[in-house]
Formats: sequence, structure tokens, C-alpha cells
Amino acid sequence: MVKLRLKRCGRKQRVVYRIVAIDVRSRREGRDLRKVGFYDPIKNQTYLNVPAILYFLEKGAQPTGTVHDILRNAGVFTELRLNQTQFT
Repeated sequence: MVKLRLKRCGRKQRVVYRIVAIDVRSRREGRDLRKVGFYDPIKNQTYLNVPAILYFLEKGAQPTGTVHDILRNAGVFTELRLNQTQFT
């Protein structure tokens, strides 16, 4: 199973997270399948590769709680619903 989760990067006291698609059995810093965005909690910035995120969500990837909140605030789930209703 694939999850969309945060991967810690940056230096001490200056953390930045990558949003990655990763196998659920891998550890937090393990090898990811694909980098799909990043999140900077200090500057409150996000960059999302929306087509890649939609691809993984359509294939059944589950976002973690924090990633779910980030994606919801960015409006990714509304795009996912629009794509699903478009093809049905």
C-alpha cells in the first residue's frame, strides 16, 4: 500500500518537509516512490505537484493526517471529485 506522507529535511531547528509517495512499510526517511511536493511550516508555504498527487490518490494512495489537511487546504480533493465525476 502506498501512502502520501511527510519526509523531514532541512537542518536543526529549521525543518522543511517533502511530501512523498512512499510504501507503507518504509521508514520516514526511507526511499520514496516519488516526490510530490514540499511543506515549510515556518514560512507556511506549500508547493504541490497536483497531477502527481491526483494520480496517486486515484490509484488508492492514502494520505496521512497532516498531509490530508495540507491537501484539503490547497483544494486538491475538490479537483479529485471533479475528475471522478467527469469520467463517470
